[in-house]
Amino acid sequence: MAVTDEAIEKIKGMIVSGALRPGDRLPKESALAAELGLSRNSLREAVRALSLIRILDVRQGDGTYVTSLDPQLLLEAVSFVVDFHRDDTVLEFLAVRRILEPAATALAASWIGADQLDALSARLDALGADPSVEELVAADLEFHRSIVRSAGNSVLCALLDGLSGPTTRARIWRGLTQEGAVGRTLREHRAILGALRDRDAEAARSWATVHIASVEQWLRATL
Repeated sequence: MAVTDEAIEKIKGMIVSGALRPGDRLPKESALAAELGLSRNSLREAVRALSLIRILDVRQGDGTYVTSLDPQLLLEAVSFVVDFHRDDTVLEFLAVRRILEPAATALAASWIGADQLDALSARLDALGADPSVEELVAADLEFHRSIVRSAGNSVLCALLDGLSGPTTRARIWRGLTQEGAVGRTLREHRAILGALRDRDAEAARSWATVHIASVEQWLRATL
């Protein structure tokens, strides 16, 4: 095992065991290196690597801390990696979204509040019947993010947030080129909201599946 990898594993071991907890300040570099049997250079590299994936937070002049380890924070690394996707993998991202997002939408049927549903409905009303494609896609992202957030699963929310980026361009492309795409998206949003108001988890799941699958089907036929 490379010395940096060994250093990473030892710091990870301290966090997993509870020796270091979220928000804790790491011991001074010299003391921690001696405690773990590491060189200061390998420890420094390990800290740098763990800060990139939001495990550690290096504060200039103050020290190094364990982050909150909140899933939303940790899964930002997934979003970063996803940004390097190739265009020919967009269908694969859509397929994963089609698996996860309907499940999250079904969960939301039990948890989303009436005030949240009213707010989502008001945003749809504000868009009007003929929004620009850019306005619609921005509203679409926020619509689904709000629903997934209300499902009460922070890991699922973070994963879907990270997966949304690669499909944004496909959604804009569809809105610009497919006749009736804007109206169809608005109708599907209304149907999802209706199912959530009825607390009908299976109907919410089905409409979310249809909504995502329609983009996937169009893109598969277009590529």
